[in-house]
Amino acid sequence: MMLALRGCFFKQKIKKQTRYDANARLASETPFTINEIEALYHLFKKLSSTIIDDDLIHKEEFLLALFRSRNTNNLFAERIFNLFDIKHDGVIEFGEFVRSLSIFHPRASVADKISFAFRLYDLRETGYIERDELKEMVLAILSESDLTLSEDTIESMVDKTLAEADLNGDGKIDEQEWEELVAKHPSLIKNMTIPYLRDLTVAFPSFVLNTEVPD
Repeated sequence: MMLALRGCFFKQKIKKQTRYDANARLASETPFTINEIEALYHLFKKLSSTIIDDDLIHKEEFLLALFRSRNTNNLFAERIFNLFDIKHDGVIEFGEFVRSLSIFHPRASVADKISFAFRLYDLRETGYIERDELKEMVLAILSESDLTLSEDTIESMVDKTLAEADLNGDGKIDEQEWEELVAKHPSLIKNMTIPYLRDLTVAFPSFVLNTEVPD
């Protein structure tokens, strides 16, 4: 009996140390502290068990977390899920969750935010934001904002944006042109920052009560 208890304790100790090492590695690669990553782990556990309790966030769980519906046809949500799913295997692992979410940290580099936003708008992953992709994103933004504009107004907005950004006149926006457009209009990446990620352990205080890691 004592040997069995000792073996169980030893396994738990190894598991805790393994998770600490993994969290320490994530902390070294992102703006998050180890305590903040521990808080994110508890959030991840909650999200990943919404429908299937398997320590993975499935697309339905992702949509449910963002929109309280697993069937939401939202262009942003679909695209963000695909970008978080770094391995492209249809699910989000904890490491992918932390590394992708770190882009939205207030201390993340502007260059990383610009790059992520470009990939967000590059819907077909061609390396360019083409006119129809630009229009789809404008329509999605209007839908999210509950705004209704005439087709002519929308077309005018798309044409104006493309004319300003497409510096070489090839009818699409490459990553360098996107960077220059953002430099002129920083508000284009405003949604790439989530302020409360700066004080994650304050936003989710109950998640750090069980951590044994001092900052």
